[in-house]
Amino acid sequence: MHRFAQFIGAAPPQPPVDPWILAERAVDEARPLRIIIIGSGISGIISSIRFRQRVPNLDLCVYEKNEDIGGTWLENKYPGCACDIPAHTYQATFEPNKQWSTFYASASEIHHYWRRVVDKYGCEKYIKFKRQVSEALWHENDSQWKLQIKDLDSDAVYQDHCDVLISATGFLNAWQWPDIKGLHDFKGKLMHSARWDEKFDYSGKRVAVIGNGSSGIQILPGMLPKVPHIDHYVRSRTWIAPGFASEEAAKRGAELDNFSFTPEELETFKNDHSTYQEFRKGVELALQSIHGGTLLGTPEQLGAKEFFLQNMKRRLSKKPELIDDLIPSFPPICRRLTPGPGYLEALTDEKVDVITSEIVRIDADGIITADGTHHPTDVLVCATGFDTTFAPRFPMVGRNGLSLAERWKTTPENYLSVAVDGFPNYFICFGPNSSLGEGNLLLLAEKAIDYFTKCVQKMQRDNIRSMMVRKEAVERFTRHCDQYFSRTVYGEKCRSWYKGGKEKGRVIAVWPGSSLHSLEVLSHPRWEDFTYEYVGGNANGWLGDGWTTNEKNQRINVNYLDDDQIDFPPAVADAEMRPRCGGSQGTPN
Repeated sequence: MHRFAQFIGAAPPQPPVDPWILAERAVDEARPLRIIIIGSGISGIISSIRFRQRVPNLDLCVYEKNEDIGGTWLENKYPGCACDIPAHTYQATFEPNKQWSTFYASASEIHHYWRRVVDKYGCEKYIKFKRQVSEALWHENDSQWKLQIKDLDSDAVYQDHCDVLISATGFLNAWQWPDIKGLHDFKGKLMHSARWDEKFDYSGKRVAVIGNGSSGIQILPGMLPKVPHIDHYVRSRTWIAPGFASEEAAKRGAELDNFSFTPEELETFKNDHSTYQEFRKGVELALQSIHGGTLLGTPEQLGAKEFFLQNMKRRLSKKPELIDDLIPSFPPICRRLTPGPGYLEALTDEKVDVITSEIVRIDADGIITADGTHHPTDVLVCATGFDTTFAPRFPMVGRNGLSLAERWKTTPENYLSVAVDGFPNYFICFGPNSSLGEGNLLLLAEKAIDYFTKCVQKMQRDNIRSMMVRKEAVERFTRHCDQYFSRTVYGEKCRSWYKGGKEKGRVIAVWPGSSLHSLEVLSHPRWEDFTYEYVGGNANGWLGDGWTTNEKNQRINVNYLDDDQIDFPPAVADAEMRPRCGGSQGTPN
């Protein structure tokens, strides 16, 4: 018995202590968040506006490597630089510009528009110019991004941090020289389309333009009036699209699709909103109605080749021999669709020679092609594009030491173009698979930014310290893209930046669907595709302590009873309100 004596009079076993999960916060309290946006181009500008509009208790900073806002519309200043979709669709939905002077607005006019947007919405207060992000590291202990920032004026480097990091650098911002032997032996004026020397007077010079992508297509007619001769080096054939404004141009008797608006039209747009909306929506409808042309075997796709061919033949009628040098074997829209107002007409000018022989070497005063010809030139323009690999421009390291460069070494896998597994609290504007072969890219950018703000709102509302897309969700989207593109023109054999500059391979740049499809997808975040970590490890913290913020601050109101706050269901007609299952008196049969 005595071995049980020690238990006589002992206290009974105690149940385990229930962990305290009642968080000392109001249920609708917005915890403070610091957000850093990299870049003040279009997506950076819209992000800075929408985050300040929608996210309370926000500490916002925008880092910009240039001396001004605008991104591509600041950096690209070459002759003829303009938007290649109609200006009335290339603007913020919340800030329509009724005074675009031409149908395809010039770079300077576009930059002026975005400068006005920045001024109107007070964005510049949050932008730090000539500051370049040189490193971004995820710190797990405090769920923050630690950044290295380089002051480009002083070369000083300092640190910053944020809870959420937004990449708004765009997909074509790292220009590069072409890999041509002897390029830098050239003693004349050497320029790249993305680093144009506006002080240089090329008037009267013999010019060579290398490249017939979107920049080369604009540069050629832009430089032609001031020079005696241009050699245009065409490496690959390409389709030049009929302009979106062909019918409007025909009404005006304009020879080119990029017509100017008359003072009378601009005055009407300014004073008659319905007329402006009718025009704007008509342009938008045309832009959003060509998705069928991207799908192999559809009537739209099968008819596009002949339509494009006849348009090009008509515009090249002065030099019909060029048809064989320019018409591709691949279908239209396999490469980026470019209207190129004035380009085909410029090719027929007597001052222009189209050279398809491969460039072998460049010497001090000209270009040597594979046929052995030396082509003397005074000005060499490289319209040869950008790094299209989506590789990060600086070291970026996420969870468990994973670098984004390593994660994307084989292919830039992602989720809906906006997120990557292994990189919490990180969102991308114009990431991989975000470009559009047709449709309205600015709408997609706005919708992606709406998506980001919803994610950050959820982080504040649910007391989340970090959210990250699931790896399986990324893998599903990758498979979805591959299957989708297998039946589109993008997968055909054509060299395109959509495939990283290759003829064959994965389509890594284009959205897997129409422009309207992208808007619908990004309208409703699938929260189940993310994993979450909570402040203090408390998944119940979102419930708070039983109070709302207004109650704690003694600002109780009942405005939920105001008519504009009530969701009134539509009423039915009186006849439809009568019982349908009963007899004439409303009683059961």
